[in-house]
Amino acid sequence: MVFPNIKNLREDRDLRQRELAAVLNVSQNTYSQYENGVIELTAENLIRLADYYDVSVDYLLGRTRDPRLRP
Repeated sequence: MVFPNIKNLREDRDLRQRELAAVLNVSQNTYSQYENGVIELTAENLIRLADYYDVSVDYLLGRTRDPRLRP
């Protein structure tokens, strides 16, 4: 499964894949494979990215266009 919002968020913030890979404690290659849908993100890493970007997991998964977290 490809997660376009993950790539878009990274690019919008002018971050490099290696920077996000460090946040997730994975290699840059693994992070690249996440973005391209070669391998699946774990639930733990989805939560880490959602926390890092301050968006909902549903937004990262493409289930909503609204990135805001709901209380």
